[in-house]
Amino acid sequence: MFAPPRMIKAEVFARLPDKFRRAGTESDWLQKQLKSIGGGFPTHSFLEGPSFDRDGNLYCVDISYGRIFRVSPSGEFEVAAEYDGNPNGLKIHRDGRIFIADNRRGVMVMDPASGAVESYCDRLALESFKGLNDLFFASNGDLYVTDMGQSGLHDPSGGLYRLRADGGHDLLLNNVPGPNGLVMNLNESALYLAATRLNTVWVCPLSRGDMPSKVGTFVHLNGGMGPDGLALDSAGNLAVCHVGFGAVWLFSPRGEPLLRIEPPDGRFTSNLAYGGSDNRTLYITESSSGCILKAEMEVPGQTMFSHM
Repeated sequence: MFAPPRMIKAEVFARLPDKFRRAGTESDWLQKQLKSIGGGFPTHSFLEGPSFDRDGNLYCVDISYGRIFRVSPSGEFEVAAEYDGNPNGLKIHRDGRIFIADNRRGVMVMDPASGAVESYCDRLALESFKGLNDLFFASNGDLYVTDMGQSGLHDPSGGLYRLRADGGHDLLLNNVPGPNGLVMNLNESALYLAATRLNTVWVCPLSRGDMPSKVGTFVHLNGGMGPDGLALDSAGNLAVCHVGFGAVWLFSPRGEPLLRIEPPDGRFTSNLAYGGSDNRTLYITESSSGCILKAEMEVPGQTMFSHM
């Protein structure tokens, strides 16, 4: 249907130091992953959720062992927080607070100065989440959260929620087979949503009342485990991490493949964020090698809520 897109090679920006790599499998989350996926799954850590603060520090999570890492502009890792949980996604609020989608504990919030991590929302009404995965701030401060749990084609019951800045909340979708990464389009009239177990990225137009209407498929991938993290650039192009396949794809607003980014090693390209001095560098967590990769892009990333 389309010609093969141009391919570039990412390079290593930073590698998780050996002192932070854990060889054991005492993590309950990790034990479940090993049973469901089998060999080849990393046991030293699982990096995800990259996001930049205003000082150029890159924060990312280690789902396996409940750690939040802060990576300096020069690529030096330090543990910013460690707590009893499974942090999966991370985004930074405009006021500097760090919000975490925790697979086991719901939405958490971290103080970057002290490293204290507290519960922000562990359930809606009387019902607990299945297992949160990722999150995204709209420009008005509304927080969108994906609730994957163990949903899939056998049980398409994953959820998409909105925690409004005014304190209210909405269930937007409850029929997604593996809701994962998410981002809004340029004018915030629609959400892009990774439906990992269906190997597709959905487009979710927001109608009156900002509720989804006429949800459809934006792109359909093949192989791997499906799309994971998403990021948008300032021209509306969508970058998609294809976890298990070992690539990052860049699609135009029409869904045309523009670019394929290959890692130097590993197939667990899990999530990504734009950063750098001109916001033209795409930083990618590659979880099997425990590295953060970088690739230089022609178009700068869309400004995130943390930098507005």
